Amino acid sequence: MKTILLVLLDRWADWEGAYLASALGMLAPGKYAVKTVSLTGEPVSSIGGVRALPDFSVDGAPEEYEALFLIGGLSWREESARRVTPLVKDCLAKGRVLGGICNAAGFLGTVGALNQVRHTANDLGDLKRWAGEAYTGEDRYLTRQAVRDQNIVTANGTAALEFAKEALLALDAAPEPLIQEWFAFHKLGYYNAPLSTMS
Repeated sequence: MKTILLVLLDRWADWEGAYLASALGMLAPGKYAVKTVSLTGEPVSSIGGVRALPDFSVDGAPEEYEALFLIGGLSWREESARRVTPLVKDCLAKGRVLGGICNAAGFLGTVGALNQVRHTANDLGDLKRWAGEAYTGEDRYLTRQAVRDQNIVTANGTAALEFAKEALLALDAAPEPLIQEWFAFHKLGYYNAPLSTMS
């Protein structure tokens, strides 16, 4: 099985990785093992109070993995979050799929990961102020829910479903028509989505 790493900091956003993790199990059963990473490996609580026991610390994350997804939350601006930087740079160097949503997308800007790809985040002005000189990709910023370019996927905090779709496509996790059908089913709702095998 291919390993997918989800980075969860304390006060992580419950909803931002949920569609992605469940879709990997639904659309590609047995193909991926979703593992979680925190700064220390100690439990972290979500914004909603959900307590997660991560599989790894950032220093103990496996060297072999298929993708690294940073899940947004309220701690990405803290100095301690910088401990995730080596893992992000390792992912970039290996050419693996890399994703960030909400504040985690902004964090990618602070380490220079968005300068050469089309991308999005919560707000361009905020991204520029936060990332400072590390961010030179303003001309590649798009005001879209989610953006996939090369191996990098970014999204704003209201785009958990779009983030999941683009991540699934970047991974080639399932045939594209199946991924699009899955997306339409969840986006349009049980009664409005086209009739399919998911209904």
